[in-house]
Amino acid sequence: MKKKLIMFLFVLLKLLLVNSLSPKHPSAKPDAEINVMGFVYCDVCSNNSFSKHSYFMSGMEVRIDCRLKSASSTTNEMITFSANRTTNEFGLFKVTITSLDSVDVDSLATSCQASLVGRRGSADSSCNVPGYRSTTNQVVFKSKRSNLCIYGFNGLNFRPFKRDLALCGKN
Repeated sequence: MKKKLIMFLFVLLKLLLVNSLSPKHPSAKPDAEINVMGFVYCDVCSNNSFSKHSYFMSGMEVRIDCRLKSASSTTNEMITFSANRTTNEFGLFKVTITSLDSVDVDSLATSCQASLVGRRGSADSSCNVPGYRSTTNQVVFKSKRSNLCIYGFNGLNFRPFKRDLALCGKN
């Protein structure tokens, strides 16, 4: 439950930070903007959830693969893309696709997956065993007003090689 709450808060924060939710020309429909995002954390207690001992991991490389299909009556386009992203200091990765002409976010059908690739540079070496390596589970927010769509993935994680029983208990 904590994991879904954290994911919801990240996506909500992104919605609040969008530069402008209104179109530049009120009479014209804005081009679609699609954001695909998620986060990577260290599952310190190896229990597949974000606990009070968990922390977000920067420098983790994630691969995002998506297929977006516009199912409107005016167009029948398929957009596929793959991108590698490195998590920032908050463990967040993000891909933004802008300027999708004549695409209505309400008509988008999507299939996306995020997968752990590895680590970059001097990333945390104490939490280095992959836990959740990939996810297709996502939360979707769509805004007709700004023609904005945000896909937020469940968290990906790493674990320590050995569980700290003093910190996490025996369970």
